[in-house]
Amino acid sequence: MPEPHLRAADADRAAVADVLGRHMSAGRLTVAEYDDRLARAYAARTYGELAELTTDLPATEPAGSHTPEAPAVAGPPAGPAGGGPWAAHGWHGSSVPWAGGASMRAAWASWLSTAVIVVSIWLITSLATDGWLYPWPIWVIGPWGLVLLAQTVGGQRGTSSDDQGRLPHGDRR
Repeated sequence: MPEPHLRAADADRAAVADVLGRHMSAGRLTVAEYDDRLARAYAARTYGELAELTTDLPATEPAGSHTPEAPAVAGPPAGPAGGGPWAAHGWHGSSVPWAGGASMRAAWASWLSTAVIVVSIWLITSLATDGWLYPWPIWVIGPWGLVLLAQTVGGQRGTSSDDQGRLPHGDRR
């Protein structure tokens, strides 16, 4: 690991953010803890500040670090290239942020809280004017809800565009 007083790069902060997202998806962090640590990760200036954010979390295997099975050959075992200072936590560029059920629960919770707010505003203003106003909240929560429903049913949670069409590691068809 680099010396704690050395300045961290944007790529280091993004890698820590990715690791924190995997820990939240695994249930080790609540959404509130994740939000707090994520803000601190992007505000961090040194490697030491970044390291503090994951000291109480176990090392994780980065998403996409599995190497495809190949015929056995003599030599060292295959592993992720370029371990770098963050290799223990797999902080070297996963392209799948927020993969997992926790992200969808958070997305649905955001949608639900927004729906409650806009429907409440519509209901209060309708009651205050002694008549039902045009139901404009459908234009806020309808399309958003349809997109979330499609993602939930289709299983496209947290995938980036370059991951589309790939089979999960280990699936051979």
